[in-house]
Amino acid sequence: MTRETIRVVIYGLGAIGSLIARRALRRKNLEIIGGIEINPEKVGKDLGEVLGLGEKLGAKVVHDKDALDFLMENRPDAVIHSTLTFLDKIYPQLVRCIKARANVVSTAETLAYPWYRYPELATLIDEMAKKYEVTVLGTGVNPGFIFDSLPAFLTSVCVDVKKIHVIRSIDAAKRRFPFQKKYGLGMDPEEFREKLSRGEITAHVGYAESILLIASMIGVELDRVEEGQEPVIADKAMETQYFKIKPGQVCGIRGYGIGYHNGEEFIRLELLAAVGREDYDEIVIEGEPPMKWRNEYGTSGDIATAAMVINMVPRVVRAPPGLLTMKDMQIPSLSLK
Repeated sequence: MTRETIRVVIYGLGAIGSLIARRALRRKNLEIIGGIEINPEKVGKDLGEVLGLGEKLGAKVVHDKDALDFLMENRPDAVIHSTLTFLDKIYPQLVRCIKARANVVSTAETLAYPWYRYPELATLIDEMAKKYEVTVLGTGVNPGFIFDSLPAFLTSVCVDVKKIHVIRSIDAAKRRFPFQKKYGLGMDPEEFREKLSRGEITAHVGYAESILLIASMIGVELDRVEEGQEPVIADKAMETQYFKIKPGQVCGIRGYGIGYHNGEEFIRLELLAAVGREDYDEIVIEGEPPMKWRNEYGTSGDIATAAMVINMVPRVVRAPPGLLTMKDMQIPSLSLK
């Protein structure tokens, strides 16, 4: 291995973590030296076996409880972290990485702008990361790109902006089982609302984080932020690979986030994710000059998340220590070095 090779541990080998690992193996500048998991069926095996590669990689998968010892012993340059959504749940995992002096790139949605929901934990992480001279970043496709970095980047050619409106439309039937489950497909509307309120399902997390990330990038002070989600109800029988949906049951969600500036709506994010919807992403900027950007394909959530995380690893390794956001990173792009 050359001196430029970045030694990486994959923390969390669920669907997204495993996808990230398989794609990261294609990068010549990344060497995966191990994995961390809680699933007993994966712990103790070689990473190659866990990923179904048909060969061993010489990279061991250890249990979460042994993570600190493993990280301290192997001293990776970076940890790609993909376990849970909420910062209070993953905080101990991040602490282990930081104490082992490993930089962290995480898919945890609330880490994309953690000062909104977890200001105290964000401060602790920032202080600890600086003490141990490592960098921590939360990113992905959303938050991380569609709802924040991309619209902020598009304002680069504007001399004034009056409003930003982003729409992400997703055919939920094309997504993997965990996505469909957390969006409540096949539930009765009341069951959906109850489980959403109790945190048993989440649908999308990160409207507010993305709004505040945009605001920080373009330098605007917001009065307040609001967000919400409501179920989309099927008016006919529908079916996905995993769920049969009756009329009157949930077939998706309609979610939104709004940021207000000087008492007026300044940023609006809309997520329309339901069975049979057209896939597309659209950004409209009311400004000077006005702009409309549209991706007719839609941005594939899973592979785009893997790509963003992998492409950020070299940048995070080179970045100054502390808890950073996408505002602090070099303009995102493919990284082939």
